Amino acid sequence: MSRLKKDPLRPLTTEEAVSLARIGRSQVESAVRAARAAMILAVARGEDYQRAAHAVGRRSGTAVSHLVARFNLEGLAALDPRHGGGQPRVYGPEAAERILREAR
Repeated sequence: MSRLKKDPLRPLTTEEAVSLARIGRSQVESAVRAARAAMILAVARGEDYQRAAHAVGRRSGTAVSHLVARFNLEGLAALDPRHGGGQPRVYGPEAAERILREAR
């Protein structure tokens, strides 16, 4: 028996469900986005967090619960990877684009 979910997945809108299905099947999306979309869809179908993680080759049901909480707040933007550690980014996207433009 699983524990009570502190932050269960909110109902998906039709547009979100279609986008998640498209991203989850995509061969051109990044593997991270596709796996996250597949995990959200698995939870939406009623799978528990551990099974949703195992469905895409991951092990942590806790990570799925964090993804679900983030998805509830941010929507599809939760599929995008964040900065994963190491040195902090020095330039934002606008500054990086300006630097690349000037280098070209």
